Amino acid sequence: MSMSRRSSRLAALLTGAGLALALAAASPAAAALDPAAVKAEVDQNVTADWPHLQALYEDIHSHAELGFQEERTAAELAKEMRALGFTVTEHVGKTGLVAIYKNGPGPMVMARTELDALPLEEKTGLPYASRNKQVYDGVETFVSHSCGHDIHMTAWVEAARNLVAMKSKWHGTLMFIAQPFEEGVSGAKAMLADGLFQRFGKPDYGFAQHVGPGPAGELEYRAGIYNSNSDELDIRFIGRGGHGSDPSHAIDPVLIASRFVVDVQSVISREKDPAAFGVITVGAIQGGSAGNIIPADTILRGTIRSYDNDVRMKMWSGIERVAKAESDMAGAPAPEVRITRGAEAVINDAGLAARTGAVFKAAFGDKASQSKAPITASEDYSEFIMAGVPSLYYSIGGYTPEQYAAFKAKGQAIPFNHSPYFAPDPRSSIQLGSEAMTLAVMSVLAK
Repeated sequence: MSMSRRSSRLAALLTGAGLALALAAASPAAAALDPAAVKAEVDQNVTADWPHLQALYEDIHSHAELGFQEERTAAELAKEMRALGFTVTEHVGKTGLVAIYKNGPGPMVMARTELDALPLEEKTGLPYASRNKQVYDGVETFVSHSCGHDIHMTAWVEAARNLVAMKSKWHGTLMFIAQPFEEGVSGAKAMLADGLFQRFGKPDYGFAQHVGPGPAGELEYRAGIYNSNSDELDIRFIGRGGHGSDPSHAIDPVLIASRFVVDVQSVISREKDPAAFGVITVGAIQGGSAGNIIPADTILRGTIRSYDNDVRMKMWSGIERVAKAESDMAGAPAPEVRITRGAEAVINDAGLAARTGAVFKAAFGDKASQSKAPITASEDYSEFIMAGVPSLYYSIGGYTPEQYAAFKAKGQAIPFNHSPYFAPDPRSSIQLGSEAMTLAVMSVLAK
């Protein structure tokens, strides 16, 4: 049977009485696994470990660190993993770490977490909120885990603890990696460039997860494209400085940049296939020092997102054309346009999605579902996939019904990742993340 027919058959079996057959068809490891029993054991462990996990989570949260500056965070995780019996190597890819645990012959499975936080001031009001500051792009700024990496790290540690406790039920090698600077889509490349797979072995499978604003206890996965490509946009619009009271003697780059922000959206609305995903967002405009001075130049920064490479190239071309046209219209010199190719889309392995998805369905029932469409965010786990590691990247919900009700009562939307108010429930998120990561690894290693 072809892989596509096999995956389709498995997907059709992931409900009701077909679960046992799906697990058996997926792999011998999955068939040997009792997902409900593993989940129950993980739940007991999380309850017993919660005081330690809560302290670890709050410590990581309150000491958030930026990409390639995560020295303290990495050291904390290294200490945790050594205590579990892992062989730990630090400073892989600058601040990354690799933790290896060998448990007899069998596949090597990689489980990844991220170390870094965001250059953003936290406004959650939590008693352990981050007030840490570090230098970002030459400027001291507040740093916070407003993306959820602190949840990931804590669940990653607990998943490792569970797997060690259950080592009589699986065989193979665990490669638990803590990756730096995911937010800058540079950390995975740095670890690979530092010889990650040459030094420690190339994994047979890989798993990663991400918490989001969905309901606590719910998990989503999918085969194929999971998220978007991500590219960085930097434009310097060049004008001619002058007095704000007499713009006729100047060329105003702020006006040029402002026109660009509006007009570049015509690439999305009029040139791109309306059925194809594509986003151009300008997140920063920097120019000038006073209200009555027309500056000599203005810097504009943005992000470009897509699923499809043809759409990606069309947007790149449109951005360059619109930027030049805006400068030409103002009689200004040609702009300096720089588009930096960033993260590639994460492509989940169809066979692994079917195999591990069957385990998730058996453990979580209707709380585990196949997402209908890719998400629009991006991330650099794709580097490991492109390096040849068949993987499954999935998402977990983070907000409890009580949190939903509280925000609804205030007439407020649920804060999304990268919001200064993003605060998923730690207990629910860490428990689900621990369950899911333990089950995912055991879906390919169980005896």
